[in-house]
Amino acid sequence: MNIWLIFILSIIILHYLLETIVSIANLTALSTDLPEEFSDTYDEHKYRESQDYTKATTRLSLLENTLSTVITVLFILGGGFNLIDRFARSFASGSIATGLIFTGCLVFLSFLVGLPFSIFSTFRVEERFGFNRTTARVFVLDTLKGLALGIILGAPVLAAVLWFFGNAGTFAWLYCWAGVVAFGILLQFLAPVLIMPLFNKFTPLEDGLLKDKILAYAQKEHFALKGIFTMDGSKRSAKLNAFFTGFGKFRKIVFFDTLLNKLEDEELVAVLAHEMGHFKKRHILKRMASSVLQTGLMFFLLSLFIENEGLFKAFGMDQVSVYASLVFFAFLYSPLSTLLSIFANYLSRIHEFEADHYAARTTGKPEILVASLKKLSRENLSNLTPHPLMVAFSYSHPPVLNRIKSLNRMKI
Repeated sequence: MNIWLIFILSIIILHYLLETIVSIANLTALSTDLPEEFSDTYDEHKYRESQDYTKATTRLSLLENTLSTVITVLFILGGGFNLIDRFARSFASGSIATGLIFTGCLVFLSFLVGLPFSIFSTFRVEERFGFNRTTARVFVLDTLKGLALGIILGAPVLAAVLWFFGNAGTFAWLYCWAGVVAFGILLQFLAPVLIMPLFNKFTPLEDGLLKDKILAYAQKEHFALKGIFTMDGSKRSAKLNAFFTGFGKFRKIVFFDTLLNKLEDEELVAVLAHEMGHFKKRHILKRMASSVLQTGLMFFLLSLFIENEGLFKAFGMDQVSVYASLVFFAFLYSPLSTLLSIFANYLSRIHEFEADHYAARTTGKPEILVASLKKLSRENLSNLTPHPLMVAFSYSHPPVLNRIKSLNRMKI
């Protein structure tokens, strides 16, 4: 058997086993005892509901991972990639167009595999726990818009990558790196203006006491805001959230309308202060720099495996190509990607603690941020006792209990 095929199948199976072990460990970590810190926020029913939600979402994820893994292995062993390649080449449209067709077919097949789980998650699991507000019409429109954006934004980038690797020689990976990074930065500016409004409606926050408190806090911290907006998050879900978008003087704060209905004014200011802490601590720039370096590493490693004949034989391909190399490299890159994500999540959790402490210091009221975190956890049915393995592999934010304990230890 081809050594590359053994290696790739080993990666797929080991990755599946790792995800399964972590998920099962997370389920075993669920405790029937409510943490003392939440005794003033959760009752017995709400705590049990949060654990049931964790169980339901985890079991669905395990089922989806199992099915997708089985399909992927069978697709490889059955020569599925070669069949798609033959189909793409039948149009005789040139290497770039053929690559777009090849990749598009694979993405669409992946979409079809995941679609039933997305539907079940939205209309059964989220509905069961009172989160779902998405109608069938909104779901279909979101899906179609997502596919259209994927084509409009993804196809030109992929075409450019294929052209560079096909024509630019040894330094093709450098050109791809620079181009993808530049495109990503451009999207950061375009997304709030052109993309996000396609899915949600953004309305300026009405004049009133809350807006006055937010502006007063931002002015005290010398933080320029272009605007304060509410977003119709309730159009899809009852979950609570808030975020910053934009750069420099164009920064905007966005509150989900569901959040405004659940938190007091001072708690909303504390949430804003936490998000502001990310900017003040330069977390955004640090994350962007880390992402840029990871992108460069990925393209460099990709350049080493372009049109590797042994790799193509592993996938049962009749012909080598640049576009298929990109897809096959993704399998090889998976273990390194997992390790890098663990490190990225670790740094992100540190940043969250720093942003919490910034909010507590600048508002002078850590207890207010604690109260908001408790309410957010209760309303979103967060898992209060995740397993350390799940935290390491999947959590970009520290478990809320750890955040609360850290805030309670602060001396203002």
